[in-house]
Amino acid sequence: MKIFLTGATGFIGSAIVRELIDTGHQVLGLSRSDAGAKALIAAGAQVHRGDLKDLESLRSGASISDGVIHTGFIHDFSNFAENCEIDKRAIEALGLALEGSERPLLVTSGLATVAEGRTPTEEDAPLPPSPVYPRASEATAEKLLKRGVRVSVVRLPQVHNAVKQGLVTYAIAVARETGVSAYVGDGLNRWAAVHVLDTARLYRLALEKQEAGARYHAIAEEGVPVRDIAEAIGRGLKVPVVPKSPEEAASHFGWIAMFVGRDLIGSSVQTQRLLGWRPTGPGLIADLEQMRYSQTPADSVSAAPVRASR
Repeated sequence: MKIFLTGATGFIGSAIVRELIDTGHQVLGLSRSDAGAKALIAAGAQVHRGDLKDLESLRSGASISDGVIHTGFIHDFSNFAENCEIDKRAIEALGLALEGSERPLLVTSGLATVAEGRTPTEEDAPLPPSPVYPRASEATAEKLLKRGVRVSVVRLPQVHNAVKQGLVTYAIAVARETGVSAYVGDGLNRWAAVHVLDTARLYRLALEKQEAGARYHAIAEEGVPVRDIAEAIGRGLKVPVVPKSPEEAASHFGWIAMFVGRDLIGSSVQTQRLLGWRPTGPGLIADLEQMRYSQTPADSVSAAPVRASR
């Protein structure tokens, strides 16, 4: 299959590129820069120039492909609502380009809009978008499904390797800047996690499954205590590990305070059964222990809002 991939030069997208090509698929990767285009060509992919705001580019890429994987998102949390709207319009454009065909569309979502107070499963519908959390990827996918588009959703936890770790990467940046590695309350709230290579394999299996309306959970660890994460960061940076009250969280963590005190957990039992997917990569804490904290990656983040592809 020839797969159109948004976010193709990002952390997860670049792993998906390798997974698809290694298993015999062709990849048409979206790129907004010359550097990204060169990286895609070096990986063996074809290049489709454009970005998430260029809806015509998205439609044309989808129209010449056998399927679409959408992982692109603008991670500038100072404009989160605006970027959620851009994501919504991008999904609409991709879906409408596939309408009337049997070609699959995989949309990316997360666990923040699923269930509170219990372990979410694939059967749980997402909470509706709200001013507090306006991301509408799943709601948009549901609308496309009703129009006959063969769309399904992959929900992501903290996706990691020994260089990047989802929201944990931002927590590391805060610890670097403040000199302490912190958690909220008792730190026993948990975050689900998965290695990036396991994530890439799940996307490929889900695309090949082509099951309309399916929800997949890319989860290897159902929940890693945030205090354990903070302690691993503290060891790596050689800084104290301290608790913060909910009232202190906003001033200490900045925009990630909305997540740090929450349970972002989930089960992948159904996903593993349906796709035959078995995560085999290292766990989150193991990757944090292997991280080179003395070196700052060229594309590392700071505690300030950042614009990037997923």
